[in-house]
Amino acid sequence: MSHRPLRIGHLFPDLLNLYADRGNILTLTQRLQWRGYDVIVDEITHADTPRFGAYDLVLLGGGSDREQMLVAGYLANHRTELRHAVEDGLPLLAICGGYQLLGAYYQVPSGEKIPGLELIDMVTNYSAGQPRLIGNVAILTEEAGVVMGFENHGGRTIHQGTPLGSVIHGHGNDGVSGLEGIRYRNIWGTYIHGPLLPKNPRLADAILRTMLQYAGIDDTLDPLDDRMEEEARRSFVKLRMPEVEAALG
Repeated sequence: MSHRPLRIGHLFPDLLNLYADRGNILTLTQRLQWRGYDVIVDEITHADTPRFGAYDLVLLGGGSDREQMLVAGYLANHRTELRHAVEDGLPLLAICGGYQLLGAYYQVPSGEKIPGLELIDMVTNYSAGQPRLIGNVAILTEEAGVVMGFENHGGRTIHQGTPLGSVIHGHGNDGVSGLEGIRYRNIWGTYIHGPLLPKNPRLADAILRTMLQYAGIDDTLDPLDDRMEEEARRSFVKLRMPEVEAALG
C-alpha cells in the first residue's frame, strides 16, 4: 500500500494499564498489519507533549483513582487541543477510568469531584456505601453486535447521549439504566476491559474503520479469519453467560 503509516497515540501506558489495556493497542495494530497497513504507536507519558493532530487514533486506558487524578491534572493543560481534535473527528477509545475522564467530573470515594476533560456532557458519581459493579458483562451494540468483557467500577456514569450498547448481562454505566458506554462523534467510551478488543474483533474493526476514515483512507477492511476468536467467545458465553447465547446468533 502506498499511503502513509497510520499513527496511534497511547496516552499514559505507564499509569493507565490496570486491566491490560495494552492488549487493545496490540489488537488494533495486528489487525491493521494483517491487512498490509504500516502502523506507528507513540507511547505518551507525563514527560511528553501530546500532539493530538498527529494521530489517527488515541487510546486512554484505565487506572486506579490515584493514577486517574494524576492524568486528569496533566491532561487539563491540553484539554482545549484534545476537544478540538475530537470535534474534528479524531477517534478516541476510552476504557473504564479513561471513560470517566471524558465528562465534567468523576467523584472519588472520599467525595471529592475530580474535574474531567469536559469532552462529553457526562458525570460520574460515587456514593459511600454503594457496592462496586463487578463481573462479566455483555452488551448488544449497533455497530459490532454482542460486545463482552469484564467490568469493575464504583462510579455511576450518567449521560443523555448515545450509549455504546444495551446491557444483556452485567451492570453497565450505572447498574440501573440498562445502558453501557457512550458513542459521540468518533469517541468510543466503555467500562468493558480485560482487555476489550481481543475478545471483540468486530468492535476492533468498527473502530479501525473510523480510524481509516479520519485518515482519509478507504475504510474497506479485508475479512480476517476470526473463527478462533468467535469459538472462544461462544465457549465463554456458554459457560458464564448462557442467557447471552441467543444474541450471538
